[in-house]
Amino acid sequence: MEKIRKPRGTMDIMTPDVYIWNHIEDTVRDVARRFGFGEIRTPTFEELGLFHRGVGETTDVVQKEMYTFEDKEGRVFALRPEGTASVVRAVLENGKCSDTMPLKLFYLISCFRYEKPQAGRSREFYQFGTEMFGAADPSADFTVIALADTIIKELGIKDVALHINSIGCPHCRPAYRARLISYFEENEDKLCETCRQRLHTNPLRVLDCKNETCAKLAAEAPTTVDNLCPECADHMTALRRYLDAAGIAYTVDPHIVRGLDYYTRTVFEFIAGGIGAQSTVCGGGRYDGLMEQLGGPSMPGIGFGMGLTRLILAMEQSGVTPPAAPRPEVYLAPMGDAAKAVALTVTQNLRAKGIYAECDIMSRSLKAQMKYADKIGARRTLILGDSEIESGKAQLRNMENGTQKEISLTDAAEILLGEINA
Repeated sequence: MEKIRKPRGTMDIMTPDVYIWNHIEDTVRDVARRFGFGEIRTPTFEELGLFHRGVGETTDVVQKEMYTFEDKEGRVFALRPEGTASVVRAVLENGKCSDTMPLKLFYLISCFRYEKPQAGRSREFYQFGTEMFGAADPSADFTVIALADTIIKELGIKDVALHINSIGCPHCRPAYRARLISYFEENEDKLCETCRQRLHTNPLRVLDCKNETCAKLAAEAPTTVDNLCPECADHMTALRRYLDAAGIAYTVDPHIVRGLDYYTRTVFEFIAGGIGAQSTVCGGGRYDGLMEQLGGPSMPGIGFGMGLTRLILAMEQSGVTPPAAPRPEVYLAPMGDAAKAVALTVTQNLRAKGIYAECDIMSRSLKAQMKYADKIGARRTLILGDSEIESGKAQLRNMENGTQKEISLTDAAEILLGEINA
């Protein structure tokens, strides 16, 4: 019978690889907590219209990459391709717009896009994201960028560059958009097919096309930062002042436009060297009109997304040592059925006290048990036979230095806790 295999573009994450995932998740949760962000969890699928309105009809995500399905009542849903639209919907639906502002949220989710699988890009991908609502001041932009910067540094990732840009607002962007279209129309015959199709629907996306000819044309195109209204220019100037004061290095990059329609003003990316084409480990920006677009009040917002797989690639490139598998504090080796019952009881008592303990459940010989205890890296062993059961005492052996001492089985948990915490 043919084996059933995982869908293309998905991953099985197993021991010991899962420990680096746990490490990243623990780190981002801790940093988010220090910045005052609380966790939110949203459904894996939403009504298709949410992403059409929230992400943008003209984006590649909506036009080409979403997984959609029809339920038994004929309603059309989509697996979430990103996190922001769902969070905005949840904030609106649950009446959080009346909460004390700013409202600061984070999430760890899986997202789905139909793309060509390659290093750093899969069809089901895992993302850490943050969203902040209610704060229009550029200090909010600084806060989310500083949060991302802190995570990257605490994960030990090196050779990462912060690129920032401003893509303007609804007041100054129409004039810039017209200038951009006019510029590219003069060279339309040189654009790739995709850029010709998006020129009049989403011309900003032409700026970050990876086609060599398009990239050369984009290098000479009018820039957003040179076509900002006074308010957007002041916003960008203030953000740069805050980053400079904090010592967070950055490059103003006019080609950072991001791929989703909801962005306004600040957009940014953290780009890692040495990990190939998918080098953006974090990307985000401001989306001050998205709440209104989804039927809510006028409320500014800003956030980012971090791909966990790309963080792992960047950590490997930086020489970060993956976290080791946890080691049992003690391995109990029973000899005989009567001893096994006692050993299992002692093991359960140890685990109830928060101690990582293992006990033989394979009916191995004592010699095989000792080999197994060594293989899993047990720090101590406790051998239980008839004499130990009768006396209620056993020899606790330290596997790291070879010392041993007699302990009471009744007090084993307290004795081990004392050693662990010493």
